[in-house]
Amino acid sequence: MTADSRALSRLLRHTAGERGLAMTADGWAAIADVLKVVGMERGALDRAVEVNDKRRLQVDGERIRACQGHSLAGMPVTREALENSWERVYPDHLLWHGTTERVVAVIRSEGLKSGRRTHVHLAPAQDSLVGRRTKVDVLLTVDPENLPVYRAPNGVLLVREVPADAIVDAVHPARWSQR
Repeated sequence: MTADSRALSRLLRHTAGERGLAMTADGWAAIADVLKVVGMERGALDRAVEVNDKRRLQVDGERIRACQGHSLAGMPVTREALENSWERVYPDHLLWHGTTERVVAVIRSEGLKSGRRTHVHLAPAQDSLVGRRTKVDVLLTVDPENLPVYRAPNGVLLVREVPADAIVDAVHPARWSQR
């Protein structure tokens, strides 16, 4: 991901409020305003959107937004507005969430919480390029049966939280190839 792509993702996911960028509750901002805030030309913005490795950025005419991954604090987005802008889906297979070994016991006890973000990110497959961290110790398998699941335009699956009883397994790297 390029420096421009990182700057746009950071602004549209985490710092719009503190930087004074006007944004709708579902995350859209005027491209002209974004260009002023980040000091970028339109061609650079278009290239940054194109090369973003996780397709985090979405352009619609003269507006732009981050597809998902917004912070709760200091951002004008709301969970409800984001969910209304995403597709509600009903997966019929297990979903995946990458994490570190040190937090698995807590997650097994308390479930997955969104923390400082609006939603928990899930992936449709263990080898997905979107929806899970690239450097993980453990992949958790999640049964989505009773969860409201949404799909962002970049394919990331999102839920507000995952209760502990919906986490059915913790798969370690040595076992990944056996799945």
